Amino acid sequence: MNYIGFDVGGTNLKAALVNGAGVILAEEKMKIARIEDQSALAHTLVEMCRGLCAAAKIPLEQVASVGVGVPGAIDIHTGTILYSCNLPLRSVPLRKLFHRELSMPLYLENDANCAALAEYFAGAGQGSKRFITVTLGTGIGGGIVHNGKIFHGANGMAGEVGHMTIISGGTPCPCGRRGCWEQYASATALKRMTAEAIECRPDSVLARVVAENDGHVSGQSAFIAARLGDETAITVRDQYITYLAEGIMNIINIFQPDTLAIGGGVSNEEDASLLLPLRRRIEQESMPVNRDKRTRLVRAELGAKAGVIGAALLGKKKRI
Repeated sequence: MNYIGFDVGGTNLKAALVNGAGVILAEEKMKIARIEDQSALAHTLVEMCRGLCAAAKIPLEQVASVGVGVPGAIDIHTGTILYSCNLPLRSVPLRKLFHRELSMPLYLENDANCAALAEYFAGAGQGSKRFITVTLGTGIGGGIVHNGKIFHGANGMAGEVGHMTIISGGTPCPCGRRGCWEQYASATALKRMTAEAIECRPDSVLARVVAENDGHVSGQSAFIAARLGDETAITVRDQYITYLAEGIMNIINIFQPDTLAIGGGVSNEEDASLLLPLRRRIEQESMPVNRDKRTRLVRAELGAKAGVIGAALLGKKKRI
C-alpha cells in the first residue's frame, strides 16, 4: 500500500507519495506563502494528493492515507492544528476541511514526531524498539517512538527536549523559561557562541574562516577552524559538545532508548569531531549498565526528507 505525506514548514510545503517501506515515489514542493487561508490549505493538500498520484501513475484508490506534519501543537484525535509559532495557523480543523473534498483518512502530527517516525521505520532507528531523535536546528526538536508508536504524553506535547533546563537561571528562552537546552546546544546557540568568540578574538583563525565565508557565521565555522588547530575554535567546539552531551545524557538516563539519533546540519560533522567525543562522554557519565545494553548514539539518516516520509507513514503507524 502507498501513503502520502505533507511537511508544513515556515517557508515551504513539501509533499511526497511513498510506499510501505518509506521509499519516495513522487514528490512536490511549493511556497507556503501562496496559501492564503485554512480552507485554501486543505484544498491545496487535496490537489497535491491528486498531482502526486498522477506523477507516479498510481490510482488515488491505492493510497491508504494522508499524513500532515506541522510545527506546533496539534490535536491528533480531532485532526486540528491548535497553534504554530512560525505560521498563522490557529484552531484549524484540517481533517474536517480536507474531508469536504476527499474522504481519504488524514492523520495530523507534530513535525518532530514525524521525523522520528520516519527514522524509526526507514532510517537510523530500524531494528530498535525504543527510539528517540534529537534534531539540532533553530531550536532543538525531539521525538520518542516506543514499539512503533509515538509517545505523546498526557497533552500531546511529549518530546519537547529542547526546553529542559540544563543551567538554572541561564539564558532566556522564547518559551518563557531560562537555561533551556536549546539555548546552549542548538545550531542557533552554536552560531551565537562562535560570533561571541570572534568578538573577543578578531585575530583568530576562526575569525578568518568566517571572513572567508563572506562574514557568515555557520554551524560549521567552529568545527572547520578547530580542525585547523585554532585554540579559540577548539574552545567553542568543546564547550558546545559539553552542552550537547549534558542534554543527551539526561534523555538517555530518563528513557534508556535502544537508539538515539541526532539530526540537523550540525550532525553532519565528522565522527571524530562530534559523535566520538559525545559517545565517550555518554559512556563515562550515563547511568551504568551492561555494555551490550548501552544506548546506541548515531547520526540520523534521512535528512530533510524525514519529516515528509514520517508524515506519510502516520497511517501505517496506526496499523501497528
